[in-house]
Amino acid sequence: MGQYSRIILSGSTAGQGIPVTGVLPSQGTVIHTAVTGAAGSIDEVYLWAFNTATLARDISLSIGPTTATGSRFTDTLPAGELAGLQLVMPGLSIQATTVVKAWVTVADAVNIFGHVNRFAS
Repeated sequence: MGQYSRIILSGSTAGQGIPVTGVLPSQGTVIHTAVTGAAGSIDEVYLWAFNTATLARDISLSIGPTTATGSRFTDTLPAGELAGLQLVMPGLSIQATTVVKAWVTVADAVNIFGHVNRFAS
């Protein structure tokens, strides 16, 4: 039987928000790297983004290679502190050291928070 645990994002320090600094796919900020191990080991990733700017900002996320357009998506984050945290990854499953990266239209205007439900076999 496998083991379940809830963990912080690998790109986070002690669960703190991760500032997104990259503005191009090739500069994407590493948010999380998936579990290694058996084929049954899976990371279920939940991410929320917070826009600190006074204008709306786009955030893009990739699962795996940033060049694989089928594995990346973009969302617009509303402006201002009152908008709060916006769900940008609703528990998508990744495995085999797959990397989740993020980039934004303006560096350091967006922070990402989240957690991972890890199922290790």
